[in-house]
Amino acid sequence: MSYLKNDRYLRALQCLPVDYTPVWMMRQAGRYLPEYRKLRLKAGNFMTLCQTPELACEATLQPLKRFDLDAAIIFSDILTIPDAMGLGLHFEAGEGPKFVKPILSNIDIEQLPIPDPEQSLKYVMDAIRLTKKELAGKIPLIGFSGSPWTLATYMLEGGSSKAFTKIKKMMYCDPKALHLLLNKLSTCIALYLNAQIQAGAQSIMIFDTWGGVLSHQCYQEFSLYYMQMILSQLTRGVKSPDVTSYVPITLFTKGGGLWLDHIMQTGCDAIGVDWTVDLSKIKHKGQVAVQGNLDPSILYAGKSIIESNVDTVLTEFGGYNGHIFNLGHGIHQDTPVEHVQYLIDAVHQQSKRYHYD
Repeated sequence: MSYLKNDRYLRALQCLPVDYTPVWMMRQAGRYLPEYRKLRLKAGNFMTLCQTPELACEATLQPLKRFDLDAAIIFSDILTIPDAMGLGLHFEAGEGPKFVKPILSNIDIEQLPIPDPEQSLKYVMDAIRLTKKELAGKIPLIGFSGSPWTLATYMLEGGSSKAFTKIKKMMYCDPKALHLLLNKLSTCIALYLNAQIQAGAQSIMIFDTWGGVLSHQCYQEFSLYYMQMILSQLTRGVKSPDVTSYVPITLFTKGGGLWLDHIMQTGCDAIGVDWTVDLSKIKHKGQVAVQGNLDPSILYAGKSIIESNVDTVLTEFGGYNGHIFNLGHGIHQDTPVEHVQYLIDAVHQQSKRYHYD
C-alpha cells in the first residue's frame, strides 16, 4: 500500500470526505515566484528548463517550499507532444509559443509520427520520477497534457491565436483532415499520459484551453469526443480504501460552462471550471468532483477581498464532498506572492466548516 502524508486532493477527486478543501493552483510553479525567475535565467531558455529533469523538478518543488499546497503539478508545457512530433517548438519573448514547422497541408498531417514517450519525451518522465522521489510521499503529483483540440489549434495556427481561422477553416471545409489530426493526437496523448502514470503521476489533468471557442455541436465532435477517447485508454487502476491505487482524471475546458453535464458523462473523475460558472448550479456534486473556480485577477486585491471571494466560492459549492479549490485559469505572472498565501490560508481555514472534524 502506498502512503501519502496528505491525501486530501486524491480523496476529494474521488468525492470522499476530507477535513478541509484541498487547494492547488494552475501555473503554481511559474513567473510570479522570484525564485522561478532566477531558475529560468539559469536555464537560459524555457525549453531547456522543461527538458532538463533536474531543473523541471526544482521548478515543480519551488511553490511547495513557500506554501502549504495540497498537490504538486509537474513543471512542463502542453506543447511537448507537437514538439516531439517534429514541429520544432520555441518561445519568442512577448509572443509566446511558435512552431518552426507548423502544419500547412494534409500531407503534413499524414506524415506526423507517433512519438514514443519514453524516448522523445523521456525528459518529462524523468522529471516525474525525480520529483516523485523528492516529494517523498508528502503530497500527490499531478501529470497533464493539452487536449487534442487545443494542441491542434497551435499546430495549425503556428502558435497562439485570437480568431483560430486556420483550424476553423479546416474544421468546416475539410473535417476529414482535422479528424485525422485529432485521432493521431489522441493516440499520442493516451501513450504520453499512461507513461506519466507509469513514471509516478498520481492524478492526470487534461487542459482543453481552447475548447470554449467552439460552437455547441463542434465542441461535441471535435473536442469532447477525443477527450473521451483518451479517457477510455488510460490505465487508471482500481478504486480502493488506499486512494493512491487509483489515478483520477480531471477534464478542464476553459469557457466550457455550457457543457458541464456532457463533460461529466465522459467517465472523468472531476471537471475543472472557470470563474464564469456558478458552482451552486452544478448538478451531480458529490458524484463527480469539481475543481475551481476563483478568478485569478482577484489575487491582485487585498487580503479581505481575497478572503471574501474564497468564502463565496466555498459557499456556492456547499457541503458536498468532491471540491478541489483552484483558480479558474493559471495564476498571473505579476501576482503578489503574499496574496497567494492569503488565498491558501483562507481556503484551509474557511472550508473546515463544510467538512468533518
